[in-house]
Amino acid sequence: MHETEEAVYALITSVLLSGQLAAGAQLVETRLAAVFGLSRERIRKILQRLGHERLLELVPNRGAFVASPSLTQAREIYEARRILEGGIAGRLAGRLDDAQVQALTAHARRERAAAKAGDRARSIRLSGEFHLLLSACCGSEFIERQLQELVSRTSMLVAFFESDTASSCACDEHEQIVEALCEGDAAAAVRTMHTHLSLIETRLRPHAQPRALADPGVVLDKAWRVGRRARR
Repeated sequence: MHETEEAVYALITSVLLSGQLAAGAQLVETRLAAVFGLSRERIRKILQRLGHERLLELVPNRGAFVASPSLTQAREIYEARRILEGGIAGRLAGRLDDAQVQALTAHARRERAAAKAGDRARSIRLSGEFHLLLSACCGSEFIERQLQELVSRTSMLVAFFESDTASSCACDEHEQIVEALCEGDAAAAVRTMHTHLSLIETRLRPHAQPRALADPGVVLDKAWRVGRRARR
């Protein structure tokens, strides 16, 4: 992807995962093309990528809309994740090599740094990547694809329904998972993973006040201008 397209993709992702846009808000190609100085074709490519990652809902002949996850969906998704990731944890217990342990430990440090900095969007993204990193340790592309689908759906649930202060909890839980895997106790590793996913689910709560339906064009334009000033 072109460098500018990648920057636009990263910015829209960050805005979505930080919960700045209301569920169902439409991202209009022409408006975004004007904001970012890209052609509609390039904007469409970015929106399609975000749709594939379940951060947007792409409706034929209507356009792209901020995903509208529900807590009912959360129960089904987290149950599926417990089934799949419990198996991953049991499979990897005592089998991680030094390079894999180092990669997971380094990733956990990046998660904690993002949480400490209050970077919610980065925290959510890194949290999902931790689980994908674990799935990659299994060496199965099929397992990775299945988990990618579930993690993508989870990201927007967390963005909309989890408290802003929950990131540090996830960091602690990820470190506990790595510790259990290194100890080689499969039952403990499965239990730790199940507990972690269940705790995330219990932390999902409707907000007391619905999010205002902010104009996506205005929000993204402001974020883009702030980002450009920071890069100078």
